[in-house]
Amino acid sequence: MSARMHLSAAPHAHPRTPGEEQFTLAAELLALLGDRTRLALLHALAGGEADVSTLTGACGAARPAVSQHLARLRLAGLVTTRKEGRRVVYALRDGHLRRMVDEALSVADHRLSGRPAHD
Repeated sequence: MSARMHLSAAPHAHPRTPGEEQFTLAAELLALLGDRTRLALLHALAGGEADVSTLTGACGAARPAVSQHLARLRLAGLVTTRKEGRRVVYALRDGHLRRMVDEALSVADHRLSGRPAHD
């Protein structure tokens, strides 16, 4: 994954015809979201800030794996961190990512339930 992949809060929608760079960065983002543990971590963080212990319980993965996934998400610019004493607290970088995770889970819900998706 590219270390330059950072989501920024865009004041407007994407260009009508995305360029090569937009497609490349979007593909990298979707690849990061394509991992079950990372998706579960992002979903947990959509509910608010959390530390590694809380996130380990929320996603059901081993603590070392959670730490590694969080490091990838942080390097990609998808989550932020802050120190609270000795604890590191993680948060989603912006609402765009929260909406993407929600939409992906909604599509999965519709597919599993057999209901047609609607806009």
